[in-house]
Amino acid sequence: MKNLKLPITANSIQKGVPLKLVLDKPAVTQLGSNLKLVYPDFEKNKFVKEVLSDIDDLKLKERGFWIAEGMKKYLPDHYATAIKIMLKSLTPPLTDTSNLSLSGMFYLPHVSFVERFGLDKAYNKKKDPFELSMKAQFELTKRFSAEFSIRSFIIDQPDRTFSVLYKWMNDPDPHVRRLCSEGTRPRLPWAQKIHFLAEDPSLSLPILEKLKDDEDLYVRRSVANHVGDIAKDNLDLSLALCEKWLVDASKEVKWVIRHALRYPAKKEHKAALKLREKAK
Repeated sequence: MKNLKLPITANSIQKGVPLKLVLDKPAVTQLGSNLKLVYPDFEKNKFVKEVLSDIDDLKLKERGFWIAEGMKKYLPDHYATAIKIMLKSLTPPLTDTSNLSLSGMFYLPHVSFVERFGLDKAYNKKKDPFELSMKAQFELTKRFSAEFSIRSFIIDQPDRTFSVLYKWMNDPDPHVRRLCSEGTRPRLPWAQKIHFLAEDPSLSLPILEKLKDDEDLYVRRSVANHVGDIAKDNLDLSLALCEKWLVDASKEVKWVIRHALRYPAKKEHKAALKLREKAK
């Protein structure tokens, strides 16, 4: 829709400027305008006033959830209807992966909405909202990233969620492919730890195998960081994985291996140091 917009945002983190301010008055006001544009009954002024009245002391992720609570209050009291409106309010998908600004943070409240309410059958008139939530995250991750929200679904319904991720890892959009790796990281920064994947990451391995030599560095970097997470809990597995990948490895896969084993290499682990040397 023509008038849907993102707020003006810095291209990168600015020294002395708290990151939480990407979700301040301009963003909340623009979010309200976008929702009002696609859902005329949305009480934008009340929404903005209520959200901003108690936002100052909140950190970035807290703001995301707080704004999501406001969205729930002023959108229809039915998850499927609310999600439909939210998806209609989205600006066009990102077309680049190499020059991402902070503008995508605008959609943190949207993914927080899915994370907090996307498994609640009662909010969806007792109908399972799983498919709706996966569709929403598929669209949102093209504009920001659903790496935080997807974790609630992995924890609550791992087999069902991974079956979707195994399809998405073949998607033509690099943002969708990256979500498959980044969202399943056991120790994703700023996110809840997925304990069962920290103990046994086997469900994630098909994703890493598929994406290790992805054409997009944005995706390969996620794979490397994911293997780095595995190394912190299952070092032998990460070493074996990298050893296997070294066979006939391209320069891109060698970069993944070197990047993945940085942590054990810093600890001067001999096998990690040896593998990184081989991967040069």
